[in-house]
Amino acid sequence: MGRGTITGAIWINIGALLYFCGACTALLSFSVPEEVDKGTVVGNLAKHLQVAVSELERRDLRIVSGSFKKYFDLDLKAGTLYVCDRIDREELCPNSEKCFLNIEAMLSNPLHLHRIEVQITDINDNAPYFLEKEINLNISESSSPGERYLLPMANDADSGNNGVKSYKLSSNEYFLLDIQSGGQHSESAELVLQKSLDREKNAASHLTLVAFDGGKPAKTGTLKITVHIMDTNDNAPVFSQSLYKVKVLENTPLQTSILTVSAEDSDEGINSEILYSFIRRGNINPDALFSINPDTGEITVIGQIDYEETAAYDIRLQARDKGSPSRSVHGKMLVEVIDINDNIPEVVVTSLMSPVKEDAKTGTVVALVTVTDKDGGKNGITSAQVIGSVPFKLKLNYKNYYSLTVDGPLDRESVSHYNVTIYAIDEGNPPLSSTNVIPVHISDVNDNAPNFSDSVVNVYVKENSAVGTNIGIIMAQDPDEAENAKIMYSLLGNFSKNIPISSVLNINSQTGEIICLESFNYEELKTFQFKVQANDSGVPQQSSNVTVNVLILDENDNNPTILAPYSEHGSVNSETIPYSAEAGYFVAKIRAVDADSGYNALLSYHL
Repeated sequence: MGRGTITGAIWINIGALLYFCGACTALLSFSVPEEVDKGTVVGNLAKHLQVAVSELERRDLRIVSGSFKKYFDLDLKAGTLYVCDRIDREELCPNSEKCFLNIEAMLSNPLHLHRIEVQITDINDNAPYFLEKEINLNISESSSPGERYLLPMANDADSGNNGVKSYKLSSNEYFLLDIQSGGQHSESAELVLQKSLDREKNAASHLTLVAFDGGKPAKTGTLKITVHIMDTNDNAPVFSQSLYKVKVLENTPLQTSILTVSAEDSDEGINSEILYSFIRRGNINPDALFSINPDTGEITVIGQIDYEETAAYDIRLQARDKGSPSRSVHGKMLVEVIDINDNIPEVVVTSLMSPVKEDAKTGTVVALVTVTDKDGGKNGITSAQVIGSVPFKLKLNYKNYYSLTVDGPLDRESVSHYNVTIYAIDEGNPPLSSTNVIPVHISDVNDNAPNFSDSVVNVYVKENSAVGTNIGIIMAQDPDEAENAKIMYSLLGNFSKNIPISSVLNINSQTGEIICLESFNYEELKTFQFKVQANDSGVPQQSSNVTVNVLILDENDNNPTILAPYSEHGSVNSETIPYSAEAGYFVAKIRAVDADSGYNALLSYHL
């Protein structure tokens, strides 16, 4: 398939609908060949998300690639997903038939999350090859037609039809090539003797084995085979079993014996003495993990066996006698590795939306969380939850992908920061667990009005106080922060029916200080009332009022006044007293008043 825009190669399968943060999360599947040019379009993402291209920037469509290298990007003007870096399937998914890259497309306003699975299809960019360019086979002239000799298998980094598909042996009169399928595990190539050998006529045969892959056109690799015809020792060893099977626990201690293989040789003497060994084939090197006693056939563990690295080993055995020349036979051993629960679940935060507004609704997505476990079977099945008393919960989106969402009311004024602990556990026996702490900050919204400590405030001012006198401070508190807590004060109400209070008093809008704009006379006005309004600077603005009672304090600024008849125009009045009046005789009563109040109005009389 050519490079450029890949149209016919793209297939889409909407595989699942997932409920995610109150929105629908779908699995979109695409396919693109490896090694395509940068800029190659993978698919029309806008079309499959059912979002107009003109809406993509407003809804902030983004691609989240997780922890791996970014291979794809978005063209927001066209609404397409395209390749932005070189993709090598063999590098990404070595020894795998299928290769997938999982990414996420995230839309905002409202928030939707879509899982995208891109299959990287193989192209025939690797040729078959043999680890050895040339091998030598020693075959006795007494060998009977039909005897078989195991040949190395070719390797090919490509997969599927592009992998090794067939072999061809160069034309000769003595040998045929037989390819046997090993079923689920492997294939083997064998050189089959079809005609009796005569060393005296032909001491050696030079053959070429060609491996073909399934590409169009096919690529090839060659192996040169030199067959040396040896004399006599005409019986080969025979293994007691054609296939040995054994199960081994991963992390088995070193030097643990797992199996003993045996073979017999019908010859006598040194020609029947057998040496056991492994045969290295392709990329498999049994000697790195196992040791075989050449004399007894006992196989022991000498390396670290890890189920997560390899679940089974297909090993070829060789039994070779000590004859001259020696004869050998190959056998098969399948080692099945049994998984143990030796990996803890790993909690990874792939995206964190922090801070979160305190008015966020239940279900709002705070973070995207992935839980992985390298073990297999039940040992690799995990579950996760939020522990502790916090207004958040985990919602399962797809397999081991979660969303951390708001699960209760948030109040920044009560709690401005949460450390949310995610607890993950697997289903192994015993189970293994781990935790990860996600810091979540709560941002302020203007949800509190300024608050006065009392609904009514009394302030006192002396009569005759000078203009500009500070008669009191009115203060309110706002538990919000920043602009939402910045308070401005203003006066409300009238001093009299037609006179605004602002003509009598002034208030500092920032400090709440109240200043007199005129002097007061207690004898004319003893008290009056107005309101102060406090407004914050948030959006929308919030306010509250407080009633202020102004009480004017009396000063002794009035003289007593004697009431008539003794106070008329300063005249002197007289009283008639009888000549016979004795001491204590009531002559007259003098009365006086004072416009002041309290002690300032208490009078005493003196002659």
